[in-house]
Amino acid sequence: MRPPARLAGLVALVLVLAAPLGAQPAAPPAAVPYGVAPAPSAFAPGLSDSVQVSMLTMLPGRQVYSLFGHSALRIRDDAAGIDQTYNFGTFDFEQSFFVLRFLGGRLDYVLDTAPFWAVLQQYQLEERPIIEQRLRLSPEAARALYARLEENALPQNRAYRYDFFWDNCSTRLLDNVDSALVAAGTPGLALPPAERPQTFRALLRPYWAGAPTVGTGANFGLGLPTDQVASAREEAFLPLELAAQLDRATVGGRPLVASRDTLFWVPGAGLPRPAPPVPTWAGWGVLALGLGATAVGGWRAHGRAGRWGDTVLFGAVGFAGLVGFLLWTATDHQVTGPNLNVLWAWPTHLLAAVALAVGGAGRRAWRVYFGAAAAVTVLVVLAWTGLPQTLPAPFFPVALLLAVRAGVRAATTTA
Repeated sequence: MRPPARLAGLVALVLVLAAPLGAQPAAPPAAVPYGVAPAPSAFAPGLSDSVQVSMLTMLPGRQVYSLFGHSALRIRDDAAGIDQTYNFGTFDFEQSFFVLRFLGGRLDYVLDTAPFWAVLQQYQLEERPIIEQRLRLSPEAARALYARLEENALPQNRAYRYDFFWDNCSTRLLDNVDSALVAAGTPGLALPPAERPQTFRALLRPYWAGAPTVGTGANFGLGLPTDQVASAREEAFLPLELAAQLDRATVGGRPLVASRDTLFWVPGAGLPRPAPPVPTWAGWGVLALGLGATAVGGWRAHGRAGRWGDTVLFGAVGFAGLVGFLLWTATDHQVTGPNLNVLWAWPTHLLAAVALAVGGAGRRAWRVYFGAAAAVTVLVVLAWTGLPQTLPAPFFPVALLLAVRAGVRAATTTA
């Protein structure tokens, strides 16, 4: 059975947060600090001066976990017989308490290595094109990068605590390249300011344009940090933005990217085409149905249909609010709180739904509760577009209906 669209969107948020893109790790994620490379003799004794380093960008796919694309580093040295990829975007299903870690934002991701041919074959099967940017690194910097990646790939070093914005499979690649440059005695990466500064939420918007239900649920669960303006370096949390940043990056005044090539192409690949805004239509449909039923049934009518309609409304909103509140307060996700959606989606509406279902919402205490809910929700509706957090538009009509029905309940409760 498919869950309701709103519930599906909230579930999808957790999948989005765990998508292989990266908060600060709870412990040092690797034995080698950034900016320091192990001795080249440890891992890179045989790399020739013709070694090549490339950034691989895999375009978005159709599944939730692949909506944002992916990135990996490729190190190729034909003389040494090496053509290897390094990918910080994998996790182990065998981790203890996997589901709890997954939901709580405590899932460890790992650095995985694979032959380039295997990665190319995998993405060809998934019909997700790969863009390769060959980086202009000196042999010393390439050796430093290879040594760092090999050190981090050791079993005791390969795990790190993933964060959606600030420590993921894209940001780690950028940090490793920058650190290898510094360790090799060359200037670090220089990134120009963002051409058009955007918030994290605005940067994400094009990626779920083809999955509006996912976007609606994710927008509900992503809190105030998502509305911060991202710096040029922070924009690189998205693989396609990382590739764009590398195209503009310089090292000692020279462009970092020496060449760019599309390894294979699939017609229609790239960012998704906008899909019909079904959640928005559904939200306005719910409002029309609710207002129509209120008008036809009379202001004071509390028949069975009205009672169960309000039970469903307050129950659904209360459940959404509870999910948002728990994502904010009970997880390690750094991007889900504070969340201003709980100003109108009170988790306590679940209790109101229970009271409505059992016929106990006629007490005077519930009249005060519904009156307060109506007043606060009206204020949130009036301030919807002026709050520091962008609230999802499909929920606006739902909040409006909630205010109306809470007002009806407050006005008609006489016990």
